[in-house]
Amino acid sequence: MATRGAVLGANIVGGLTLGFVVFNIGFGDYSELNRMFTFQDLRMLFSFAGAVGIIVVMFALLRVRKTPGRIHAGVVPGAILFGIGWAISGGCPAIPIIQLAGGYLPALITIVGVVVGVRLCRWANGKYFHLDRGSCGL
Repeated sequence: MATRGAVLGANIVGGLTLGFVVFNIGFGDYSELNRMFTFQDLRMLFSFAGAVGIIVVMFALLRVRKTPGRIHAGVVPGAILFGIGWAISGGCPAIPIIQLAGGYLPALITIVGVVVGVRLCRWANGKYFHLDRGSCGL
């Protein structure tokens, strides 16, 4: 069994590698993402499709057979809000960190938006929806 230190080290190396690759293929560039969302340039979309293909192959090789079962009630509205936020800001929750590391200071606004959104989700969930505790992320 791997030690905690080895797992942490592997996660750090994997995260840094992913960040390097994501930054260098353009996922930190708002104009690249805008061109993807407006279907002006399909290169980024093909990157997504390639990543999904790799995951499918890896799941098959690892014989992952677990099915998700029933869809959580927050998945559809959460996905819609996530997509709208990504299209407006040019970043999912990880991309603004990459943008910030690249010197793009407006990413701070997106990061603040993510934190405020999570806090609002937790407030609305506690007051109105009462879904499970992990449904709001962060």
